[in-house]
Amino acid sequence: MAVTRQQLMACLDELLQPHQLNDYCPNGLQVEGTDTIKHLVTGVTASQALIDRAISENADALLVHHGYFWKGENPALVGIKAQRIRQLLGNNINLIAYHLPIDVHPKQGNNVQLGELLGFKNLAPLPSLKPNGIVYSADTAKPVRAGELHAHIATQLGRAVLHEGDKNAIVKTVAWCTGGGQGYIEQAAQAGVDAFITGEVSEQTIHIAREMNIHFYAAGHHATERYGVKAVGEWVGSKLPVTVQFIDIDNPA
Repeated sequence: MAVTRQQLMACLDELLQPHQLNDYCPNGLQVEGTDTIKHLVTGVTASQALIDRAISENADALLVHHGYFWKGENPALVGIKAQRIRQLLGNNINLIAYHLPIDVHPKQGNNVQLGELLGFKNLAPLPSLKPNGIVYSADTAKPVRAGELHAHIATQLGRAVLHEGDKNAIVKTVAWCTGGGQGYIEQAAQAGVDAFITGEVSEQTIHIAREMNIHFYAAGHHATERYGVKAVGEWVGSKLPVTVQFIDIDNPA
C-alpha cells in the first residue's frame, strides 16, 4: 500500500485549496523526500521532537500545521532550522505544511473541529472577516454559566484555561479563532456574541474584554490547533492507500 508524493500532494491540494489564500508561509511541500509514501505522520508543529518521532515510526512524510519559512524570519538555514531540515533530508522524509488552509477549512479545519469538539450548535463563519472562516460563531448547546463553560473547555482540551469575566454570567453565543487569534476579540464583541475563545492572550486583550463586556477564554495555541491536521490526516487515510498516524507533542503554550 503506497502512493506517490505527487498523488499525496494532489489529494491535499484538492481538499485544502491553498491557492485561494494569501498566507504567511508556503503551503504544500516544504522539504522534498522520498517519492513513495507508505506512512504519513501528522502533527501540529514540525519541531525536532516530532521529527524524531516521525523517524522512529519510519514515516515517509510528515504533515503539519506549523512548518517552516515564515515571512519576516531569517531565511538562512542555520541553528535549529538547519538541524531539523538535515534530519528530514537525511531520512528522506517529506515535510508538508498547510497553515491558513487548515485553519479555515469548512469541514476539517481547526475552527470547525474545535467548535464540534466543544459541542457548539449552528456553526458559521463570522461574516465580513477574511479569509472566510478565520473566525467562527455559534450557539452554546444550552445557556450556560461562564464558569461552567470555562470548566467544559478545560475538560475537553485537557489543560488549564484562562477566563476573564464574571463566572456566574450566562453565555448563549460564542465566537472563536484557534491559535494566536486574540486580535479578533473586538470583531467578536462587535458581532454581539457573549464570549470569545482563542489560544493565546496579550496584555491588551484583557482590557478589551473588560471594556467591551465580552467573556474571554485563552485555551492554548497548541491545544486549540490539535484537531485540524489530525482530521486532514484521517481524511487522507480514507482516500488513499497509506497508513496515517497522528502524534501529539505536548506543548503548554
